[in-house]
Amino acid sequence: MEEARLKTGIWVKAMLRQAGQKGNPGMVLHHGDDDAGGVLIVLLGRAGHMSVLAQTRTHDGRRAWFRATGEAAVDQAGVDAYVTRQMERDPDLWVLEFETPDLMPPFEAKMI
Repeated sequence: MEEARLKTGIWVKAMLRQAGQKGNPGMVLHHGDDDAGGVLIVLLGRAGHMSVLAQTRTHDGRRAWFRATGEAAVDQAGVDAYVTRQMERDPDLWVLEFETPDLMPPFEAKMI
């Protein structure tokens, strides 16, 4: 069964708050479409290690995430290149960044 879909702007605010309450500060790097924009998550770990998560949907319509930059950590240049390519394709995209030492999402997230 497909989950109810929140407007992206509301979802972003909730995830920033949830992560902040867990001690993982986050910020909006790019403000996308408030109603239905896609979301990229930049995870900033220790020693400059980074990863980008991209949003997708499972077969039953639930929100899920995958490591868009691959399983291995990348550097700032790798993140910037990926985010730039995606924003050229979709200017309504949101880009959020969270500090997380283990490169895991600091909010409830199904990883695939």
